[in-house]
Amino acid sequence: MKKPIKLIALFVVLQLFAFSTFAQDKAKQIDQLLSKYNEFGQFNGSALVSENGKVIFKKGYGFANMEWDIQNQPNTKFRLGSISKQFTALLIVKLAEEGKLKLDVPITTYLPDYPKATGDKITIHHLLTHTSGIPNYTSAPNFFKDKSRDPFTPEEFVKTFSSLPLEFTPGEKFQYSNSGYFLLGYIIEKVSGKSYEQYLQETILTPLKMVNSGYDHADIILKNRAAGYEKKGKQIINAFYLDMSIPYAAGSLYSTVEDLYLWDQALYTTKLLSEKSMESLFKPYIKAGNGFYGYGWFLEEEPNGDKAKLKVVEHGGGINGFNTVISRIPADKNLVVLLNNTGGTILDEMNAGIRAILYNQPLKQPKRSLAFELLDVFSEKGTTAGTTTYKKLKNDPTYGIKEEDINRVGYELLQNGKKKEAIEVFKINTETFPKSGNAYDSLGEAYLADGDKKMAIENYTKSVALDPGNENGKKVLAEISK
Repeated sequence: MKKPIKLIALFVVLQLFAFSTFAQDKAKQIDQLLSKYNEFGQFNGSALVSENGKVIFKKGYGFANMEWDIQNQPNTKFRLGSISKQFTALLIVKLAEEGKLKLDVPITTYLPDYPKATGDKITIHHLLTHTSGIPNYTSAPNFFKDKSRDPFTPEEFVKTFSSLPLEFTPGEKFQYSNSGYFLLGYIIEKVSGKSYEQYLQETILTPLKMVNSGYDHADIILKNRAAGYEKKGKQIINAFYLDMSIPYAAGSLYSTVEDLYLWDQALYTTKLLSEKSMESLFKPYIKAGNGFYGYGWFLEEEPNGDKAKLKVVEHGGGINGFNTVISRIPADKNLVVLLNNTGGTILDEMNAGIRAILYNQPLKQPKRSLAFELLDVFSEKGTTAGTTTYKKLKNDPTYGIKEEDINRVGYELLQNGKKKEAIEVFKINTETFPKSGNAYDSLGEAYLADGDKKMAIENYTKSVALDPGNENGKKVLAEISK
């Protein structure tokens, strides 16, 4: 028997009302969560969340410009850092789809001036998957001090790392390298006959109507651009200048949370690539951390209570003054975008909290950062006062000990010449996170800077044992053990 049309219409209306009510409730929870992170000085930026492809939340927190008290909004433009890589990857795959390049041939096919001793062994696929073995230029000693402020053409900058020996045989393993994605931008220019910026605009930004996105230039007046800041404990300072010719195809784009939603939605279609080519972006090519790496994306599985694990496709970014993340769950067309303009912060934790809200899972409440308190005390009053403060606050339930934050404080102290203080801070991390290879690596570095080779060797050894993929730790250990 057919149901009356009016009854069907009523059922549809009730479904829409229920969805709207649930979405409003989740939006309220997300706002409460991010407001608390903002209150604790851990989030200053813009956020957007979509569920089942529909935006349920977007809002700005804190200030885009602190000197003029201009607030962040959903249309505020932020530097993206390494989120830029997914755009570069799509441009390369687009050229391959059009038959203008091949992914499995040596890069010297398109860059004949690149040293053949290494270039003949490296394919574009290796660059896309961070398996080329090319040293990461941002990890070079004194990179930020010696090179980051100077303008370079792509050709000039490639020469700063192209003659370096490979760190491993191409294809052997994953090792994140901005150098590889810089080269991909240069290849795009050579093959397309256009600048990276122009090809990006014509191929992605214009077709998707991403009018608030582009290649950032410090000298251009850009409406609604967020200023970049860094935190020093509780103090906020202007971020150090970085010439945007240097991040290039690895990290020089800017966008808004709203434009990144347009980008996310386009990835479910064939507007930019064929279905087969689009799928190639999200294949698990190489083991990377707790998941895999595709072309410009990390692919992971995250727990979801008693339910099946969620397949997450995401990438983060960090660049002077900015910290970003875009996280997608394709099966449900869910999206989280967080763009922050006060330097490094715990966006992964915030992202996990929002995901818990979306899937009605238990939510861990934000806590104040113990690291913020420690930096000021260790800097101004020394190790004894700092250690006393740590012992006093570590059991205070309103404070949280976050590995990233403590690590950042340790390096801040180390850079300021406070080596003993840095050692004590890094020791807090190893005690709190005894299974973290990175924590022991940082402590080893501090001991080495302080001239204590014995303790440096001991901690680097622990680091490598916990994290066999720590190639830099192995390299340092080999040098100081001679």
